[in-house]
Amino acid sequence: MKPEKLIEVLSVAERLKDAVRHCYTSGGRRESVAEHSWRISLMAYFVSDEFPEADLLMCLIHDMGEAFTGDIPAFEKTVKDSEKEADVLGEWVKTLPEPFDKEMAELYQEMEAQQTLESRIYKALDKLEALIQHNESDIKTWIPLEYNLQMTYGNEQVKFSDYLTE
Repeated sequence: MKPEKLIEVLSVAERLKDAVRHCYTSGGRRESVAEHSWRISLMAYFVSDEFPEADLLMCLIHDMGEAFTGDIPAFEKTVKDSEKEADVLGEWVKTLPEPFDKEMAELYQEMEAQQTLESRIYKALDKLEALIQHNESDIKTWIPLEYNLQMTYGNEQVKFSDYLTE
């Protein structure tokens, strides 16, 4: 990748630092999408011994679409919101040089299909990170629906793995 394009890509990724999520940190401030993505990547690294056959690169790029749309909490996100995010992300990915354009497009398709071990791990870690972060934040930051949601959030996504379920 040419240095100019790298700077352009990094500028898009930098938007994730300012895109706040619904969740709060343990220190009491709103979490950014970049922080959430970083911790999922860290989680992927630390669970890699449980899934040595899995390439978990998608954990690193999973929320890049939110650089364009911002974060919408899972309990508010509509199909229309998801389609808009996928469309704008897809158009951006097409602007990347080879091989990144094809690799990222394939990773996003794989993530959407949820048929591979890697895509199931990514989705489980995405849910688990949000669950862990909510439980690390002050309960006063929770909205009423989260009290019940925290009891089951991510259960469906982790059930393929005894390790992640535990």
